[in-house]
Amino acid sequence: MEDFGVEIIAMDIIKPSSSTPNYFQLSLIDQMAPPSYMPAIFFYLPPNSQNIVHQIRDSLSRTLTRFYPLAGTMPERFYVDCNDSGVEFSEAKVDCEISVLLKNPEIRILHRLLPLVFTSHSADSKFLLAVQLTRFICGGVAVAVCLSHKLADGASAAGFVKAWAAEARGGCNNSILEPNFDAVKLFPCRKIPGFKRGIVASKEKISTKRFVFAKSDIDVLKSLAVGTFGGSISKPPSRVVAVSAFIWLRLMALARTRPVKAKVFGALYPVDLRARMDPPLPKNSFGNVSWFTIATSPVEINEDLPLLVAKVRTAIQEIDSGFVKKLEDSEHLLELMKQVDKQLSSGEVHLWSFTSWCRFPVYEADFGWGKPTWVCSPSRPFRNSVVLMDSSDGDGVEAWVNLKEEDMAIFEKDEELLSFCSD
Repeated sequence: MEDFGVEIIAMDIIKPSSSTPNYFQLSLIDQMAPPSYMPAIFFYLPPNSQNIVHQIRDSLSRTLTRFYPLAGTMPERFYVDCNDSGVEFSEAKVDCEISVLLKNPEIRILHRLLPLVFTSHSADSKFLLAVQLTRFICGGVAVAVCLSHKLADGASAAGFVKAWAAEARGGCNNSILEPNFDAVKLFPCRKIPGFKRGIVASKEKISTKRFVFAKSDIDVLKSLAVGTFGGSISKPPSRVVAVSAFIWLRLMALARTRPVKAKVFGALYPVDLRARMDPPLPKNSFGNVSWFTIATSPVEINEDLPLLVAKVRTAIQEIDSGFVKKLEDSEHLLELMKQVDKQLSSGEVHLWSFTSWCRFPVYEADFGWGKPTWVCSPSRPFRNSVVLMDSSDGDGVEAWVNLKEEDMAIFEKDEELLSFCSD
């Protein structure tokens, strides 16, 4: 694919359409979140509307009145100064047709559609939200969003974009779900002396590749996962568990080709707490309302897919209402975090992280031009991380794998991996 130019033609600050509360307290889980941004790009075929920029800008301004912390600044790690300083908004154009990029979505081109290239607040931006609207020569549109992870998890980010799109369509107030900011009451903020989550971006050269698993291939993985193991794996796994456990299996195979100092291989999964609480939190609870679990496998044992699927499923099921109730004790939550940090810093665990955006309502983001033809989350400069997205048909899974360049050079040629990928 040739190197198409992306030209920024305008930059501005979008502020809330009306005044907002002047202070927002972060929850303790927000405080634990990494100082990074979550990127997402929404692609639309040429819209009929002629007033795209006006439509996007005005609806964003109105939506920021509801999601007011996004328009503030974070002078301290435990609160947001809701000073309505606004969000960064860029307009750009690219000299190719949208169909060319959709057919061959090269990562270096996708990066240029994002308003922020890197992920650290200190390195990038004072803004908690940045947006870039890019138009293709055919009239197609890409709406890219980078939202601070200190304020929100993936479910919250997807909910924000869905609400913004509904506002752009002219939805009445009753049809747009208001964000619920009550999570801080359950996980109250703590002023922790000396606590600071550092920049987590890797200093090594990272390669990102997309691996597409079609429904037919996922069905085969599910049947293989059941295998003859029986018991807890007698029921086929979800497509996310099946695909992620299979990728983990192949990543472990890659790791074993090198000297391994760790005693255990680990797979980290963020888990949405909303439905796991008693009583459940509403789906529109805004913030980092998630915790993580780690499935482990001994380095010296070559475990098969059924066993790994069982381990992943068990680890996720352990995040139940009883576990979440204990998290509401801030001392317990902090102790858990210290234990994990100590374990990881010791080098005993070789860890990969798996984040799933599957089943998030990203394909419902209709700004009045129809639903997006494709949605991706391409820029995660952290090694050993995997982001899972719904494919555009809703049945498949796209895995965005981030590895050190020398590891990716081997991984992308893994014949067993590629035998289950359609792209």
